Amino acid sequence: MSVTILAIESSCDETSAAVCTDGKILSNFIANQSVHEKYGGVVPELASRAHAQNIVPVVDTALSSANCSLPSVDAIAFTQAPGLIGSLLVGAQFAKSLSLALNKPLIAVHHMQAHVLANLIADPKPSFPFLCLTVSGGHTQIVICESPTQLRVIGETIDDAAGEAFDKSAKLLGLPYPGGPLIDKYAKEGNPDRFQFPEPRIPGLDFSFSGLKTSILYFLQNAGTSLVYKEEFRASEQERYQFIQENLNDICASIQQRIVTILLHKLRKAAQETGIRDICLAGGVSANSGLRKAFEEMGKQQGWRTFIPAFQYCTDNAAMIAITGYYKYQAGQFAGLDIEASARAEW
Repeated sequence: MSVTILAIESSCDETSAAVCTDGKILSNFIANQSVHEKYGGVVPELASRAHAQNIVPVVDTALSSANCSLPSVDAIAFTQAPGLIGSLLVGAQFAKSLSLALNKPLIAVHHMQAHVLANLIADPKPSFPFLCLTVSGGHTQIVICESPTQLRVIGETIDDAAGEAFDKSAKLLGLPYPGGPLIDKYAKEGNPDRFQFPEPRIPGLDFSFSGLKTSILYFLQNAGTSLVYKEEFRASEQERYQFIQENLNDICASIQQRIVTILLHKLRKAAQETGIRDICLAGGVSANSGLRKAFEEMGKQQGWRTFIPAFQYCTDNAAMIAITGYYKYQAGQFAGLDIEASARAEW
């Protein structure tokens, strides 16, 4: 029997809807919110208001693009957690309303599980069990995926996420929001070995990026003379500005290389400890060209089978919610109308 899932994603500042039939994505539509650019980051109140304005036309567009009607949908999947609570509530309440009105099952999806399962959207697909390095603005994790509904986190950040390290480094450089993609852009023209930033010594498979951010801050404050705070090295605002402008490409390349090596050193350690050879990348930061290239190169060196979702499935999107909803439908994992959105729910 054919199964069609209508999925809704509203965890941050993209309103997205997708339709999936028997594991095949028929449509995936995203409405972005440019209103946040002038504030240098996502403003939660503005995000939730934009979701409320966008959700009806976004869902309608996803359905029409898939040549699908609401009565033909078998279940409604939505992002239940984690994310901005106001944004999540818009998607959750809309999905609940559809579920009640259509008398269709409701499927609650964890955003990070969906990022991992984005690797199952298109061929070739990894075999179970596989490892996944999931890297986004709010999360950095290494996950063992035993099956579509059995996932286990074996390593995660103890402070900041890698995506946050990219964005905050960009802000220190005076780059506009969102800054992570701009670091990637300038890094392509720079020398990644020009400046050396420290790699944190964190035991096990966990990550840390707060110390790296502090080193970058002092490096820029001191106009490249020191990675630690020293009053005698503190440059004037004009000196800092000139240093950044003259060395922007190399600074970006050096920052990006350090973040990438931190991520991949831990991933290699996880692969060695578990013996798993199917290795995936996921999350918004997996769209970073430097990370993708280094990941694939390490895969060749280590003899891994490597997998990365298409760019459109790396950032927040409803297609990953739809594919997760499809597997949860098969497993009979449905939610009641009393399910609540959560900003920080664990897996």
